[in-house]
Amino acid sequence: MEVLYRCCCGLDVHKKTVAACLLTQEEKGVKKEVRTFGTMTAELEVLREWLRQAGCTHVAMESTGVFWKPIFNILEGSVDVLLVNAQHIKAVPGRKTDVADCEWIAQLLRHGLLRGSFVPSAGVRELRDLTRHRTKLVQEQTSVANRIQKVLEDANIKLGSVATNVLGKSGMAMIEAIVSGVTDVESLAALALGRLKGKTEVLRLALEGHVTEHHRFLLKELLEQWRYLEQAIERVSEKIKEKRRPFEEAVHRLDTLPGIDECTAEKMIAEIGADMSQFPSEKHLASWAGICPRNNESAGKHKSGKTRKGSRWLRGALTEAAWAASRTKHTYLKAQYHRLAARRGKKRAIVAVGHTILIIAYHILRDEVSYQELGEGFFDHLHTERLTRSLVNKLESLGHKVTIEPCSVAA
Repeated sequence: MEVLYRCCCGLDVHKKTVAACLLTQEEKGVKKEVRTFGTMTAELEVLREWLRQAGCTHVAMESTGVFWKPIFNILEGSVDVLLVNAQHIKAVPGRKTDVADCEWIAQLLRHGLLRGSFVPSAGVRELRDLTRHRTKLVQEQTSVANRIQKVLEDANIKLGSVATNVLGKSGMAMIEAIVSGVTDVESLAALALGRLKGKTEVLRLALEGHVTEHHRFLLKELLEQWRYLEQAIERVSEKIKEKRRPFEEAVHRLDTLPGIDECTAEKMIAEIGADMSQFPSEKHLASWAGICPRNNESAGKHKSGKTRKGSRWLRGALTEAAWAASRTKHTYLKAQYHRLAARRGKKRAIVAVGHTILIIAYHILRDEVSYQELGEGFFDHLHTERLTRSLVNKLESLGHKVTIEPCSVAA
């Protein structure tokens, strides 16, 4: 088999140690050298210097949890580092049980049988950490909001049955008053603002509950937790705006897509970057994201086309964008959702719309253009004859005789 790299190294990464197998092509044959290094920074720098002195050009390692990250950060720039999916290594036949992991990785790398996973630049990786952290904070805040609602229900305060947002300005003012010891229903209902003022009579009934000292203590603790998370989200959002400056144009272009706001655009850039040359085509990107049907065919039979796992962070952002796009007015994405939801169900339709959003985003980022709306009537004009025939058949099935005459187009 052809040797692609004359000097390369395979790394078997663990929590406390890294096993490295260096393969060097010499006149007499292949020289193999195996060493074990610790994962402390000083020892990883020794690993980097050892590879540099040996003339190593390429290094490969499996994506083992988060343990690969510090090694990748230290070796990046010194050698070409390939982060390899463990499933791809297992798929290569011929491995023996007595061969160490690092040696097997090095052998596969030496012959060019490994394909590196997508690892974005350092700036995108930092933005990715921030957006994922913000998503976790928002999820925690939602959990706190649900616990506040449960405590209110336990005290028989039916604020959620009257107010759309229990933790809006009016709701927060009422809950804080309850925590401070206010029990007068009239005083609590008087704190309503905006449209909630028109529901004073219902509010009086909803705010008349059985609040104990236990409920007040829990509400006070949960409100403090809510405010802390709100401030943390604001701080992280400010840091995200600072980190996204090199990608400002890309964020604004994605923001022109229906269903995508500034926050969702930041998530998408953080997950896939702004440079689409990393993906050979939009199909490769959709497959990497796990937002397209699986290709599962055997002996001419199509088996389950269930989507693969892919990137759960990107998939979550696309799902949110798809739900938002399905509620927009006079858009192509809304029309696509309703066409598919009627036949395939809402969840499958959402996945399909998310797939379309990702494909559109790929072309927007690659071609550096803004989104061009096709309109909700795009599908009707796409197959006019088929649509006409379907409508005629429907009318005839209802007992009508249909005669079609084309309208004269005005000059």
